[in-house]
Formats: sequence, structure tokens, C-alpha cells
Amino acid sequence: MTTTIYIPGDSGALALGAEKVAKAVAAEIEARGLDAKIVRNGSRGLYWLEPMVEVATEAGRIAYGPVKAKDVASLFDADLLAGGAHHLSLGDPEAIPFLARQTRLTFARCGITDPLSLEDYRAHGGLAGLTRAVAMTPASIVKTVTDSGLRGRGGAGFPTGIKWNTVLNATADRKYIVCNADEGDSATFADRMVMEGDPFVLIEGMTIAGIATGATKGFVYIRSEYPHAIRVMEKAVELARRAGILGTTVLGSPNAFDIEIRSGAGAYVCGEETSLLNSLEGKRGVVRAKPPLPAIQGLFGRPTVINNVISLASVPIVLDKGAEHYRDFGMGRSRGTIPIQIAGNVKHGGLFEAAFGMSLGEIVDVIGGGTASGRPVKAVQVGGPLGAYFPRALFDTPFDYEAFAAKDGLIGHAGITVFDDTADMLKQARFAMEFCAIESCGKCTPCRIGSTRGVETLDKVAAGIDADRNLALVTDLCNTMKFGSLCALGGFTPYPVMSAINHFPDDFAPRAVAEAAE
Repeated sequence: MTTTIYIPGDSGALALGAEKVAKAVAAEIEARGLDAKIVRNGSRGLYWLEPMVEVATEAGRIAYGPVKAKDVASLFDADLLAGGAHHLSLGDPEAIPFLARQTRLTFARCGITDPLSLEDYRAHGGLAGLTRAVAMTPASIVKTVTDSGLRGRGGAGFPTGIKWNTVLNATADRKYIVCNADEGDSATFADRMVMEGDPFVLIEGMTIAGIATGATKGFVYIRSEYPHAIRVMEKAVELARRAGILGTTVLGSPNAFDIEIRSGAGAYVCGEETSLLNSLEGKRGVVRAKPPLPAIQGLFGRPTVINNVISLASVPIVLDKGAEHYRDFGMGRSRGTIPIQIAGNVKHGGLFEAAFGMSLGEIVDVIGGGTASGRPVKAVQVGGPLGAYFPRALFDTPFDYEAFAAKDGLIGHAGITVFDDTADMLKQARFAMEFCAIESCGKCTPCRIGSTRGVETLDKVAAGIDADRNLALVTDLCNTMKFGSLCALGGFTPYPVMSAINHFPDDFAPRAVAEAAE
């Protein structure tokens, strides 16, 4: 019987040498005349153990990692195909504490299946949600999604069902589904992991959204920095068309839906939905004033659902298992699970999917294992470069949209960046303003000018020039940016700046301007 060896083709694993490992494994199989095949799966999200090689044995899958090309020969000498003992052996991957503690709904298949095998996808529960959807009325689908409590996972946390209902009730000759895969926040990689490791779940979710709202065309807007995700998604869409999942008769039903893959051009601001729409239309990626809302007048002036990858990829499980099943996870108004991406100066960096409600401290100290440097944790930035810096005093905050908002923070796309006690928070505040100035589309004055003045003013603080007056000016600038900016780029930049000032005042003592600008 042919033995299957799983080696991730995920970008994170590739960056750590997975391609070299795959070539070495293939060479050993040929040289030893073994009956084995290699499947390039997605990553399970344990990046400190990548490349993680798994072998399917009679007793189940056995993992090894992190594997380097030089380790491959010794793995085969140790009887890899039978799950033999080796110093890199991790045993059953599902029993690794980082995985065992998770509640994987959206990422249930990631790292387990062949990303481009529809047979594999169906065997692990794929298309069950879409099969149910084609037998339901659009209004029933929307009600199921609404009742599940699913909210946008891209950052705003807006209820998905309400957005869908608006588009469903809009009258137009054509409607669109747009997937925002412009994952540009620091410490975020969940969207990429889905697209590279389980692309059919995104296609299934978008198709359900199309049937629910009357849209017949979908676009996946992927950042250009994700070439592997673009390639996998293009192949998956073509396979879905051939299988009748996409096309004029979705799964043999009267419903029509098709998807195109589009690549961005490197602009961070195109993660904002209206800038993204302009880019899709071939225009410069600048923010549109609202109203009109995209749900009323979006892509090409038509009603448009714009959802994040994780939002859409969560829809199939909602339709398959039902609204109550999904809603049973979480706390308060934050229902279901959230894929927390742990990065920065942390021992166990990776993706951890769990129900809302875990404390920030548990995520950082227990799941993440503390800092990689071994030094004390000083700050954690949640929500990407526009997220607030939380000190240890706030580590009891539960991972919940409203709980974070109450502490002047935001969950965003659930990226967490850990900093040890060597971090300089004045430099981090300056970086936030500089990042905004560089990435601003330039349309609104508070963002374009406010961020530039913010950099200049923080440099004066660092140089000891009238520090109290200039800190007051930064506070005033942040207030103007927060309430006067057209989109979240300028509107959310005050979160990292003001949280750094308020929680780490000692770091805003005067120092040389050149040091602050490093």
C-alpha cells in the first residue's frame, strides 16, 4: 500500500525550507525504491515547528519537526514510513498541546487535506453547507447566517447577516460578492493560510453568499505579496468550475455563480473596502465617502457584499451545522470562533483558533509561551499596525470585540504582536504615525497631514523640545484623525499612539531625535 507523506506547501513553511525538504524526501523515496507519495498540504499553523512533516501510518498520522533537508536521510533510516522514533518526532499532531487546546471550525481541514483535491475536501465535510444552501431560499440562508451571530472577521466586526440582507433586498440588474483578501496587517496570516491550505472552503462560502443575495459574480482581491495564494486560488477556481461547483448551474441547481481572482498592487489602504472597489474597477485606490454604502452602490455601482476571507470561510460550517451550533461558541455579542494569529517576540508563533472569551494573558503566556527572548512581556499590540498596545495590567481582558473596545482597543483581524521589555514605545508611536503617512491614500486632510505632523511632533518630544506641550498637541492630532478621517487608516492610527502614551509614559522622556527615528 502506498504511504502518504505530507509536506506543507504553505508560504510560511516554504520560507522555512519546506521546498528543500520535499525535494530531499522525493530523492530518498526514489533512491530507496519505496512505495510512497508526497502530498503538499497546508500548514496546521504551528510555525515554530515548520517544516512539519507528517506520515500517514496504520496507527494514524505521525508528525516530525522542524525538519531540515539534512534531517531527511536519518528520518528514513529511522523507518519514517512506519512512524519510527526519531529525535524530531512529535507523535500525533492532534495531541500537540497548541493544537489540542484549539476549537477548529473554520480551519478544520487546514494542514490535513490536499488543498487542491475536491475528493479530499468532500471526504472531510466539504460542500455540505453549499448542498444545504441550494435547497434553501435566499432569505432562509440570510436568516441562518444572521442567527449564527457571525460578524466580520476583517476588523470592523459588523454583523455578516445584516450586510447580506441589505444586498438581498436591493434591486439591481446585477450584484456582486467581493472577498477582501488584501491581508496587509502585521502579524496576520489567517487569510493566506485558508487560501493556500483550504481554498475550496472560501469558494464554497462565496458561492453560498451569492445564492443568498442574488449575486452571480464574485471577485477575490488578493494582495500581490501573496503569489502562492494567488496561484492556489486560481487552480481551485478552475477545478470548481470543472466540477460544477461554479458556473451556470451550481451543484446542478438553477443558481449561477462564478469567481475571478484579482491581484492588488501593494497599497495597504486597499484593504479598506471602498479603496478596494476602486482598485477592482481599475481606478486609483483611494477611499470613497460613504454613503452610499457598498451594499447599496458598490462595485461598478451595483449592490455588493464585501466580506473578509475568514468571514466567508466560516459560512459553510454555519450552513452545515446550523446557526445554533456556531452561536454556542463565544461570549456576549462575539459568537463563534476567531483565528488568533500570534507573532512578534514570542516562543510559539502561529495560528490558534478558539472561541471568543480567552483572556489576552492566557493567549500570550500560556498559548504563546511568553517571549522568544526569555525576557518579560512589556506590551502586546492587538489588531495589526492600527491596534492599541496593551500592558500586562490589561492582560485580563477577554478576547471579545466589546471588551477590547471598552479598554480603548480593537481586535481587528486578530493579529497579536508581542514585545519584550526592551521595546521603546515612543519609537512604536512614531512608527504608527509614519506608517499612516506613508500608506495614506491622500484623500482626506486629517490622515494625510495629521500623520505627517504627528511624526514631526513626536520627534520634538524625543528631542526634549517642550515635551508636555507637544504631547498635548499629539493628543489633539489624534482626536482630529480619529473623528475626521474618511477611513480606518487615519481613524485608527490614534489607537497605537495614544495607548503607548497612556500606558507607557516613562518611554516618552526626552532622548535624541536620531534615536527615536531609527
